[in-house]
Amino acid sequence: MSGTTTFVGMPAFPQAAATAVRDERLRANLRHATHTIRDKRARAVAELADWEQLREAGKQIKDRTLRHLDTYLLQLEEAVTAAGGTVHWAADADEANRIVTELVKATGEREVVKVKSMATQEIGLNEALEAEGIAAYETDLAELIVQLGDDRPSHILVPAIHRNRGEIRDIFRERMGAWGRPAPDGLTDTPAELAEAARLHLREKFLRATVGISGANFMVAETGTLVVVESEGNGRMCLTLPETLISVVGIEKVVPTWRDLEVFLQTLPRSSTAERMNPYTSMWTGTSDGDGPRTFHLVLLDNGRTAALADEVGRQALRCIRCSACLNVCPVYERAGGHAYGSVYPGPIGAILTPQLRGTASGIDASLPYASSLCGACYEVCPVAIDIPEVLVHLRGRVAEQGGRGHRLEKAAVRAATWLLDHPTALAAGERLASATRRAHPSRLPGAGPWTEGRELPEMPEQSFREWWRKNQA
Repeated sequence: MSGTTTFVGMPAFPQAAATAVRDERLRANLRHATHTIRDKRARAVAELADWEQLREAGKQIKDRTLRHLDTYLLQLEEAVTAAGGTVHWAADADEANRIVTELVKATGEREVVKVKSMATQEIGLNEALEAEGIAAYETDLAELIVQLGDDRPSHILVPAIHRNRGEIRDIFRERMGAWGRPAPDGLTDTPAELAEAARLHLREKFLRATVGISGANFMVAETGTLVVVESEGNGRMCLTLPETLISVVGIEKVVPTWRDLEVFLQTLPRSSTAERMNPYTSMWTGTSDGDGPRTFHLVLLDNGRTAALADEVGRQALRCIRCSACLNVCPVYERAGGHAYGSVYPGPIGAILTPQLRGTASGIDASLPYASSLCGACYEVCPVAIDIPEVLVHLRGRVAEQGGRGHRLEKAAVRAATWLLDHPTALAAGERLASATRRAHPSRLPGAGPWTEGRELPEMPEQSFREWWRKNQA
């Protein structure tokens, strides 16, 4: 399995979205959650008078790092190795899964605890481990809900955003017992009770597991330090209690120095959870005697990132710090939800990142650049100033160039129109014919169903402008 994980059987975005918008409960859940998060974010950002300067600084740091990515990755490897860690390089999902699976098998363990990680979801690590008889337990509350419910994540920050409290209660009651400690009798849907049920369920796994798997929000090249920010504390339990820690991280997550990290530790919390600072900011550098894991492995994941880096317009997607602010303001995401995107990266950022990581050969990936109204709200809230509308248009051009039935018809229509406009006599004859047959014209354009579903062709006038001009120019 190379490239990012595709949800098997998923239709292209227009079909998936058409189904999602008819789900009234889903739309209500999404509307409530996204409006709440984005309103809190706006207030948190307004507290900083220098927000735009921080945003520009983040953009410049990321762009400089991407221009010299090879240098900083080698510096990172040297620092991690000097601190007692081991660095592995994975060209694609298959190689990353093989490396992690072999590392877990070498410990003799058959279960692992996991920190929430987009990179491991991207490569389908849980499924790869399961195929080798290794159970991976998600410990982030939202990820736990998704896993127990045999579901898929629908949001970068809040994977279970499409679920309400009643649905979560039912999942806990029905499924917790099959995965470990069952839900307490009489569990209600109050947040405190749901959180306590998850805490009791996970506690036994934290205390038993000897292997932890994580991602990372940032990697500091100058010291080899990895950083995970979270709000629950489950991540810190995974990072400190196991004897072996394996971190799978995309190569774009590196930053050169601690001073660079300072910028993102101000912008990420406010853009994601609307907090001034994340409740838990965990950092580790290699291994330390008597403190934390005794063995640390870092798997640096490419999986299409260098291909994206080669695209001068599209590479800005690699600036992304996974804050999810763009999802919370996107009118398309709010109505369609994350599952419609057919990828672990939903919303506006997914619409530009996924086609670059996976390519645009499949129907799902070719449809993603069109999953936007190009309103620009995503660009306005992005803490690293990714011009998502610009990349969307750029990728639409790439999809159009590779062809497809709709694009072939469009090109044929443009060629025919070009020839007609170059031949005034033929154009005039066509105009006369169109006016004479106007009462027989259809209200929708044949062969362009998706475009005309919400549009009707204008009524043809009795005479063309040129005929009117000849009669009235005197």
